[in-house]
Amino acid sequence: MPRPLSATIHLDSMQHNLAQARSYAPLAKVWAVVKANAYGHGLERAMRGFALADGLALVETEGALWLRENGWIKPILLLEGIFDASDVPMLAEHNINSTVHCIEQIKMLEYTRHYRPIDVHLKMNTGMNRLGFRPDEYAAAYQRLRAIPDVRNITHMTHFANADELEHPRLTIAEQVRRFQFGAGGLPGERSLSNSGGVLHQADLGDALSNDWVRPGIMLYGGTPGGRSALDYGLRPTMTLRSEVIGIQHIDAGDTVGYGSRFEASGPMTVGVVACGYADGYPRHAPHGTPVIVDGVRTTLVGRVSMDMMTVDLTPVANARVGSKVTLWGDGLPIDEVASSAGTIGYELMCALAGRVRVLEGRMGTDG
Repeated sequence: MPRPLSATIHLDSMQHNLAQARSYAPLAKVWAVVKANAYGHGLERAMRGFALADGLALVETEGALWLRENGWIKPILLLEGIFDASDVPMLAEHNINSTVHCIEQIKMLEYTRHYRPIDVHLKMNTGMNRLGFRPDEYAAAYQRLRAIPDVRNITHMTHFANADELEHPRLTIAEQVRRFQFGAGGLPGERSLSNSGGVLHQADLGDALSNDWVRPGIMLYGGTPGGRSALDYGLRPTMTLRSEVIGIQHIDAGDTVGYGSRFEASGPMTVGVVACGYADGYPRHAPHGTPVIVDGVRTTLVGRVSMDMMTVDLTPVANARVGSKVTLWGDGLPIDEVASSAGTIGYELMCALAGRVRVLEGRMGTDG
């Protein structure tokens, strides 16, 4: 028998969340973001779960080629663009759309033979200060791209730094939109501004946030960038991590649990050992009190997470035994809640899922 740890991917939830994204931005086409192996869910599953998306977006050139080789015929967007001039023929041959965010990438397109026309997303830096041309540089970059004979369509693009908080004290979405309009005003072409946070706030911003394309990521996987919960937005978990209790200890007041003896029992308690650890992708830094579900009962992590195991409080779980079912996140336990307890974000937990974890497929509300 294999180790009793598995991650169940809910394709029905992926489809549902894509439909929710469309409902928030009904006039826009959707790039479903599938970088980092579709946030740990797998590119092949993403192709099925997001089959109704208008395109798939990612950062890995090898992933883009894999999508084409495995039958994805709709648009593909490289969110960081190309990394070397030798990548330019790939864009043309496989009809892959590339982000252009720096002058070096424009030079690659200028001096490399394309074979056939290509489409690009020209990125503006409106305050994120990672990639992109400043608003006052943007028109010149556009004109230089427009002068390349084999560059066909140019979509205008930016990325929000604080889309989870409309009135962020340092930089609001509205201010980034203002800068975008200043830099791209009067230039022809479609526009792509919104990540998940922007999509979820579309109703709050109205016509000020006009997108031809949106780029939802985390919301497609049942998480949110911050603020309200995924459930508040009608989103469903797409990954459920489950295991079982593999050992039980009965301890007394003053006894400690785990490496470093950091947890001390205040009274008699029952401790369950669960087959999951940081080598499986569960955060080592998750503290005492991080929620878990055992046999349908909500309880908590105790002691330090080790490589292959973790320990949980079974005292409130009647009839707990070796073999009791454990949910670590997902169906019934939002991944964002677990991540918040561990001082991180749901994105990291999804992407950190280790290769040794069995991955299954199942519908929400089943055992996977």
